[in-house]
Amino acid sequence: MLNQLDKRLLEMVADLHEVPQGAYNIRKNGSGIGRNTTGNINIVSKADKSGIDIIVKPGTINESVHIPVILSTAGLQDMVYNSFDIGEGSDVVIVAGCGIHNGGDENSQHDGVHDFIVRKGGKMRYVEKHYGEGDGKGKKILNPKTIITVEQDGVAEIDLVQIKGVDQTRRDTEVYLHDNARLIVTERLLTYANQEAESKITVELLGKESTAQIISRSVAQDQSKQIFYLNMLGKNQCRGHIQCDSIIMDQAVVRAVPEISAYHTDAQLIHEAAIGKIASEQILKLMSLGLTEEEAEEKILEGFLK
Repeated sequence: MLNQLDKRLLEMVADLHEVPQGAYNIRKNGSGIGRNTTGNINIVSKADKSGIDIIVKPGTINESVHIPVILSTAGLQDMVYNSFDIGEGSDVVIVAGCGIHNGGDENSQHDGVHDFIVRKGGKMRYVEKHYGEGDGKGKKILNPKTIITVEQDGVAEIDLVQIKGVDQTRRDTEVYLHDNARLIVTERLLTYANQEAESKITVELLGKESTAQIISRSVAQDQSKQIFYLNMLGKNQCRGHIQCDSIIMDQAVVRAVPEISAYHTDAQLIHEAAIGKIASEQILKLMSLGLTEEEAEEKILEGFLK
């Protein structure tokens, strides 16, 4: 079912060395190739479109769902619609992500719409990794859209990672927080060569005592281009913080557009944005420990994107 190429892609995007335990759905080249459900987590194919419904029973604790997508055929355009219902009082981890191997001259593209609802008191950690490889002239393109609603006392932790090989991406994330709901977003992004990346994150703090924290870190190398739109809207007594830090190198271009909007007198919102090169003293310090300049740069970038 899985060849060596498939296994390598799954390892890169979902840290899988073999078929996972628990609930999973593995998609390859536009079709499902493996699925497992548990007593607490059900996965059902959509009847009207390509995609799945993932239903987590209330009170489910310490379980995980893996839903990776891999593409290994040049010229393929894949589109999925996935819906998640995270039951009341549950605590689960969802590992998604897409890996593309393109060895041909045509573009390979995966687009996905993920729609989540985290029920009252539920907690979800969602990990989405993007990875591309292959020596063909065709581009590796990924365009995910994520919509998350967090009900009262719910928690959503989101980890968005793109570290290698994606030529073009447009990531659009929307989050809606109700009373005492909490959001933590960590975004890490690396571009190089002529790659282009756009990330848009919009958070509406609708409920009383809702809180949100967004931390975005990126590195742009060579002639690559990045743009970030981070928008936070406080519509009740709430707290929110946006932090966007980028390292720019060579002839790269980085734009960061953080925006905060308060619609309530007790909304407390903060944004920070910084773009700059690697400090020379950091490189010199590591070189004094025996590293070459190139090795020192790699160590600094590795630590920055952790």
